[in-house]
Amino acid sequence: MDLEKYIAIVEDYPSKGISFKDITPLMADGEAFKHATDQIVEFAKEKEIDIVVGPEARGFIIGCPVAYALGVGFAPVRKPGKLPRETIKVDYSLEYGKNTLTLHKDAVKPGQRVLIIDDLLATGGTIEATKNLVEKLGGKVVGAAFLIELSYLNGRDKLKDIDIKTLLTYDD
Repeated sequence: MDLEKYIAIVEDYPSKGISFKDITPLMADGEAFKHATDQIVEFAKEKEIDIVVGPEARGFIIGCPVAYALGVGFAPVRKPGKLPRETIKVDYSLEYGKNTLTLHKDAVKPGQRVLIIDDLLATGGTIEATKNLVEKLGGKVVGAAFLIELSYLNGRDKLKDIDIKTLLTYDD
């Protein structure tokens, strides 16, 4: 199945010069969404994972059906103040400033094999921060999976020790 047919390109969104890759048409088509999910599930099976971790919000959309299909749990990574129990946090740099992500302190157990899932790999900052959260709790990130990779932003450079699966790659 050609998943690229289900990605809408929106020019100059959210700001001028950005070519936004909209996954909502893929999510709206049951067959395409199932196909994409199944590909990530197959990758995850090879990794023998114990839990899926995904950053908000699209990491939830992709990660939850994968976790369900595998019969494993899902742990959300959120911005500060969004998780109701005790959390750990990590700060990370953006091009112009900082951001913070949090994870429940008991979300990942020491030694658990973790797959990080999100919709898009761009610069890799969010995924690197998510990896740092998992490792703070003693988990081992054994892979990361994405619907889309923007290879020209070199996100893989921050994730050199992680096996990565992407379903679509945009080179420019």
